[in-house]
Amino acid sequence: MSSSLAPEPASFCTQTNALLRKNLTFQKRNVKTNIRLILFPFILCVIIVLLQVLLDSVVSNSDDYKCGCNCVRKSGSDCVEERCGIEYSTPQQAQFCSIPRPPQWPPMLQVPAPEYRAVRNDFLTYPDLPNESCRIDGSCPATILLTGNNQSFGQTLNKDMFKDTFSENPSDVMASLAGNVLGSDSKTEITNYVEPAFVSDSPIYTIQSQCRPDSSLVVPVKLASINISLVIRCLQGLNLWRKSSSEINDELYRGFRKGNSKRESNEILAAYDFLNSDLDKFNVSIWYNSTYKNDTGNVPIGLLRVPRSINLASNAYLRSLLGPGTQILFDFVKEMPKTDSKLKLDVSSIIGTLFFTWVVLQLFPVILTALVYEKQQKLRIMMKMHGLGDGPYWLISYAYFFCISSIYMLCFVVFGSVIGLRFFTLNSYGIQFVFYIIYINLQIALAFLVAALFSNVKTASVIGYICVFGTGLLGAFLLQSFVEDPSFPRRWITAMELYPGFALYRGLYEFGTYSFRGHSMGTDGMSWADLSDSENGMKEVLIIMFVEWLLLLGIAYYVDKILSSGGAKGPLYFLQNFKKKSRSSFRKPSLGRQDSKVFVSMEKPDVTQERERVEQLLLEPGTSHAIISDNLRKIYPGRDGNPEKVAVNGLSLALPSGECFGMLGPNGAGKTTFISMMIGITRTTSGTAYVQGLDIRTDMDRIYTSMGVCPQEDLLWETLTGREHLLFYGRLKNLKGPALTQAVEESLKSVNLFHGGVADKQAGKYSGGMKRRLSVAISLIGNPKVVYMDEPSTGLDPASRNNLWNVVKRAKQGRAIILTTHSMEEAEALCDRLGIFVDGSLQCIGNPKELKARYGGSYVFTMTTSADHEEEVESMVKRLSPGANKIYQISGTQKFELPKQEVRVSDVFQAVEEAKSRFTVFAWGLADTTLEDVFIKVARHAQAFEDLP
Repeated sequence: MSSSLAPEPASFCTQTNALLRKNLTFQKRNVKTNIRLILFPFILCVIIVLLQVLLDSVVSNSDDYKCGCNCVRKSGSDCVEERCGIEYSTPQQAQFCSIPRPPQWPPMLQVPAPEYRAVRNDFLTYPDLPNESCRIDGSCPATILLTGNNQSFGQTLNKDMFKDTFSENPSDVMASLAGNVLGSDSKTEITNYVEPAFVSDSPIYTIQSQCRPDSSLVVPVKLASINISLVIRCLQGLNLWRKSSSEINDELYRGFRKGNSKRESNEILAAYDFLNSDLDKFNVSIWYNSTYKNDTGNVPIGLLRVPRSINLASNAYLRSLLGPGTQILFDFVKEMPKTDSKLKLDVSSIIGTLFFTWVVLQLFPVILTALVYEKQQKLRIMMKMHGLGDGPYWLISYAYFFCISSIYMLCFVVFGSVIGLRFFTLNSYGIQFVFYIIYINLQIALAFLVAALFSNVKTASVIGYICVFGTGLLGAFLLQSFVEDPSFPRRWITAMELYPGFALYRGLYEFGTYSFRGHSMGTDGMSWADLSDSENGMKEVLIIMFVEWLLLLGIAYYVDKILSSGGAKGPLYFLQNFKKKSRSSFRKPSLGRQDSKVFVSMEKPDVTQERERVEQLLLEPGTSHAIISDNLRKIYPGRDGNPEKVAVNGLSLALPSGECFGMLGPNGAGKTTFISMMIGITRTTSGTAYVQGLDIRTDMDRIYTSMGVCPQEDLLWETLTGREHLLFYGRLKNLKGPALTQAVEESLKSVNLFHGGVADKQAGKYSGGMKRRLSVAISLIGNPKVVYMDEPSTGLDPASRNNLWNVVKRAKQGRAIILTTHSMEEAEALCDRLGIFVDGSLQCIGNPKELKARYGGSYVFTMTTSADHEEEVESMVKRLSPGANKIYQISGTQKFELPKQEVRVSDVFQAVEEAKSRFTVFAWGLADTTLEDVFIKVARHAQAFEDLP
């Protein structure tokens, strides 16, 4: 490792530069993934173009989408003369014909179909309604309901609504038809160029006060050059008086068609409320039936046969004033003249809203999984522990995702425009730019916030794509129907648009609507002027998305600030800025005075001495110690009926620079929890610690700039090389230029990752031992003042482990190192002092020799004989050392602890030689106490003490 002094903490710009370089390198390694991402909208646009070509070919070859033609003269099987025009067209074809003089059609009433006309049944029990048996022969009348404030006047109008007979004028048949009250139960079309009642199979009715039996009429009618015989049937109009408008409303509601059940349907021809009408004034409200019209999707396009209903009421009022011969003539209805046209359907405008919603939303799971990957692999906290601040991380990460999203959307719009999708070419590019820019910013902010909910990439990916397709489908089948329904409250649509996915769908829907309209009418799509249109929802969507972007960005940053610290920061962490950050104001942990005395009295003298040393150091105005832990305590609350767990119990420890402190202890002793608190991942329950004079409770961001960490797990980017990892972390430690290059090369060489091309090999292809060595190199680059190594030699072969020990020994110069290990050999080779932890408490502390002398004041004597001579061996040992303790026995092999003060080594050798003359000794040995023996002894003693009631 480089022996140069540690550089100053990296500035904001330096951290930003380091993360940017790393992200660009990472992006370069994932170029194939990016190409596949960009190809998705391109392929979708090509599919839409192919669908458009297919649709155009179908439309051009179909007779349904052009003006109708008919052969008027044949010669054999050949057509000699063909004529085209509205009179030769179906209602479908008529809308494409040139019609300079539209035909005149008699005004019609919308009559309920015979099977749905109002009758008396279980739902409507009014006695004046006809019996249900009339439906058998189709003789049910068409019912009209009336009400008003003046019943006598209303009933007078009632009598003058319908004629008693059909009046016919042979010289002007169409005029005579208009003079009668005609009706039909056929469905209307979007235009009146062809009256469906005259060309459909539905009968035409003349509504009269009374109908004679067999009162059907055959009327000759000439439509253009075609003569037809029109069959007109008489239909009785039954006028019934009701007490109030609410009674009529209830009757209409209960009689409305319920599904396809004829028995539950009771449809009314029309209903009138004459309100306060009298001879001096005429005031009327009319109910009408709007269900008999052809609809396309959710948009009603059929015309309503309402004018004749109004004319009936007006004529009835005039007759009551001026006599029975008075009437307002309603001769005909006709359309405006039109030129010929052809069907124009733009696939991108019709289906583009759904498909393009999926295209744009596809970025969401991409960003989400990238953020969750860093969280799952703990790469974010690893960068943070090596000095990367939240500001540079957010700036580069946000800009990184924004650039990817912008390039993606730019390619999407350019692809669509180049291949001629009118969804893009007709609408203003300025509005599209603003819309997409605001939305991708909102989507990135939302991804940062949602990433806090996930810790697994696969789960986040699945949920993300469910949101993508679910949002598109719900938008198409739910939101769009609400938008197109004028009766649906606008405030609920606004509430739905608060969900970003629906806001996106609404904006794309507006683009699609305007481009479809522009293509059909030969005009432009949406422009800036259209945003002031009350029917245009784009302005509302832009405002909602912009405000949500700012809110979600702030919330996401706040949540990330808490969670990225692993819970070390509380929800009100920002209030700490108003507190004094001084060690002199530090209060002792939340142990009561009596409990504290008992706790100290149970400690070993060496642990108590360390605690007193810490207290003395805290009283000094300045200290050279790199790490001071003052009564640090971590308690995990009990859950599911289990008691609380004390992970670290009042740890006091002081480490000067240049010392390597080893933490020994069984699994679950609290070693990793202690390190987690020291590196800011876990929040302390009480107590604190100071690193380079900075409090871990309030100054963790400053501590990170001078800290190195080698965690238990290898937290690496799979696609980055070992050299690229060290370059990134070296830049975070403010290394630049030649100093950075030299430090990286020295680090690689020190851990045997420099030669053979290993340095430029992707970390994902490293073996477990190589990854471990790289993690150690990362923790030491930049000469941090404090280094935490959690089992650094795990998985290494003996040669690599020995080499790593040499690296750590050299690294002790000028820095404090806390090292956890299960290898006693490693602890003895590297550590200046050792501490043994059991159940969260420090049981003993000292250098290896002191501990072995203190807890290992005995020799270990081992002898293997036949089972017949075990008692003789035991008697021999008792003669050598009366205080000997047998600690092991199996199949003739026995092991004894011999107090050093009771035995001399020469006496042991002499006794063994004498024993060999009496019986066969297969093997024997005399060893000093090892560190492993000390560890086992301390751990057993502590555990036995904990088990006492």
